[in-house]
Amino acid sequence: MSGSGFDRVGIITNPDKDPQYKTTDELRGWLTARGCHVRASRSEPKRLGEEHDQTSPDRELAQWAQLVMVLGGDGTLIGTARRTAATGCPLLGINLGHLGFLTEIELSELYPALDEVLAGRYFIDERLMIEVHVVRDGCVRHDLLALNEAVVGKGPFARLIEVKAHVDGLEVASYPSDGLIISTPTGSTAYSLSAGGPVVHPNLDVLLLTPICPHTLYARAISVSADSEVRVEVVPPYREAVLTVDGQQGADVQPGDRVTVRRAPVTARLVRRVGWNFYDVLRRKFQESGMRGEGG
Repeated sequence: MSGSGFDRVGIITNPDKDPQYKTTDELRGWLTARGCHVRASRSEPKRLGEEHDQTSPDRELAQWAQLVMVLGGDGTLIGTARRTAATGCPLLGINLGHLGFLTEIELSELYPALDEVLAGRYFIDERLMIEVHVVRDGCVRHDLLALNEAVVGKGPFARLIEVKAHVDGLEVASYPSDGLIISTPTGSTAYSLSAGGPVVHPNLDVLLLTPICPHTLYARAISVSADSEVRVEVVPPYREAVLTVDGQQGADVQPGDRVTVRRAPVTARLVRRVGWNFYDVLRRKFQESGMRGEGG
């Protein structure tokens, strides 16, 4: 039995990152030899428009497990967090991808690092999540969850839209732009950063509003309380707009729709080894990536 109390361990693998399941099978055998009961699953990439993550096999696995190890990159971990957040099961990200802001363990250090976790030398890093609703004719048409961000953006044509943002019912600004990002602190190193937003420590209780390519000189990213409700509307006559969350799910936004964003009642619970700190990750990953962010 492991010292951490993780007797039931789930493994969720991105098959694009471990196509022959070599790492998955080795990890399953290693855990079993240490007295863990192990179940493995595969995390298929989600297409834009697929919303029903709450019924996924990932969630069923997380309901059984005391810990879920996620093999892939940040995108795999973010998708798994959305699908399993309601279970409260902690996630341990194992990086088989490139940048890896959110994943905790690199493949080169896998088993020594897992020895630390199973010996109880870890803590839980809780990350703010947001719930996103598209309200049409007084009814919620889409109900989505995000760890990084929600984006109300232009459609496929290369022209501006105008989006109007309200916070707690008060108008903030109208942005002629390519769209507006509503980001969590975790998402501040992702799309928001690419659009000129600031880096925010994940412990801060804020949301960021970052316009995308604004057609004004004064438009800047602003931060608001994470307890606020943000409402975004596309100003007529613009008709082509789309909502995306975490770059992985999407919904159309029609004239008259309201997109509301607020703190979700659940969090993403990420396992960190003792000694982890955000600034070390930030410095190291920015040096590796040349300021290319994926969320962290």
